[in-house]
Amino acid sequence: MSSSKCSGNQFKAPLYEAMVAHQAKNPVSLHVPGHKSGQGLLDEGASFLGNVMSIDYTEITGLDDLHHAEGVIMEAERLAAACFGAEETHFLIGGSTVGNLAMILAVCEKDNVILVQRNVHKSVIHGLSLAGARAVFIAPSIDPVSGIATSVSIEAVKQALKQYPEARALFLTNPNYYGMGVTLAPFAELMHAQGKMLLVDEAHGAHYGFHPELPASALSQGADAVVQSTHKMLTAMTMGAMLHLQGPRINRSAVRRVLGMLQSSSPSYPIMASLDLARKRMHTEGGRWLTEGIALVKEFRSLLDEMNRFHYFPREFPLHSSQGYETADPFKVSIVDDTDALTATELKERLEAQDIYAEMTDGRHVLFVFTPASSRADVLRVAGALANICLDVPAQKKELQEPISNILKLPYYTQISSPIAFDMREISRGERTEEDFRKISVQDAIGQKSADMVIPYPPGIPYLYPGEVISATVAEALLQLASNGIKFQGTEFGQTHKLKVYT
Repeated sequence: MSSSKCSGNQFKAPLYEAMVAHQAKNPVSLHVPGHKSGQGLLDEGASFLGNVMSIDYTEITGLDDLHHAEGVIMEAERLAAACFGAEETHFLIGGSTVGNLAMILAVCEKDNVILVQRNVHKSVIHGLSLAGARAVFIAPSIDPVSGIATSVSIEAVKQALKQYPEARALFLTNPNYYGMGVTLAPFAELMHAQGKMLLVDEAHGAHYGFHPELPASALSQGADAVVQSTHKMLTAMTMGAMLHLQGPRINRSAVRRVLGMLQSSSPSYPIMASLDLARKRMHTEGGRWLTEGIALVKEFRSLLDEMNRFHYFPREFPLHSSQGYETADPFKVSIVDDTDALTATELKERLEAQDIYAEMTDGRHVLFVFTPASSRADVLRVAGALANICLDVPAQKKELQEPISNILKLPYYTQISSPIAFDMREISRGERTEEDFRKISVQDAIGQKSADMVIPYPPGIPYLYPGEVISATVAEALLQLASNGIKFQGTEFGQTHKLKVYT
């Protein structure tokens, strides 16, 4: 939504303002934390940490309690709900990880089935383990240009529901790390028509819906519960996130109980204050701020075009056609050296030598994460660094390779998995001995339960999770991948051509 559609006393930051007002009293602290508003800091740390620690408070009179909010925290969360389009919002001080855990634990009990996009964050797997739920994994689409795993198709979800009508919900990650996503409304309509829930990890999309050149938010498209990492694309401190709820399907009392167990009983007030201020900025000037930020990223893309050296995606907005995704975040720019003169790792290292640090490299792409907080000086400096690299490393004029062409020819991954249980007892048992496993040939492993997470890379989708039964289709696919030189993560299969299975 745009900031103009938000309601409430949007110019207030009630929690932050209460903390500043308390500091102005020059109070004597006879409570935790032990640094006493920064008084205990070493001199060498005071210039960096002093201001933040001066308002590092706890649940004292006037500052409310995250776990029983009825004052300024409650007001701040209500303003956040109004701003982001939720009926109820919870501040998270443990990142989107806590939100993902809470959504799953509030929805699933032991042995419940839930449909899950296969390429999800590890916190989702941890939530399934804690709940004792069974996941039916749905394979994502692959973007044919980049080879990156994106989201699932509506057709695949319909088929999964036919096979597993007892599923309680669908869990999607949208957008992915690279800003690629799908339109969520059809998924919400499909699930709601059958009385089921849509849960969305929107960690990278807290800014969605606030500008016409950005995709619509998950909440505006009907999702029942959405977690956003407010620290990733907006201005909250690291670990600051929000969990948004709407509609009658999600058990809100269960969500509150679970959050009470998962979140620290000593929550960080500076993190919560930064959430309050991040909301205020979007509430009052989000549209204008995003317009300025989008213009800067467009300028950066134009500078890349002038170099005629680096391929980047996505290149067009709005997207006209794609086999892998329907929406894209203009603030995410993934680049590749078209000439193959530099690998992604080498390009990242050369940028770091000029004190420019990218978000990540996946072996082929270098991902730049711009936000509305990025400055024009940042944009020009990055472009200048890339121009210097062009001069230092002459183009080899190699034809751009298609590293994922072999992957696209065959459906290597299982489109819809059988229900997989992630047992928390496996984690609590600690280090297992070799007697618990066998390493056997791929053909002999058919019908056995994998003891490894097997991830061919690219495209980085787990083809096998621990506890998943190895099918003949997957076994054949793994052999073909290995014969084509694809590398594997999480397993020794790439070296031994053997799979580890549970005895």
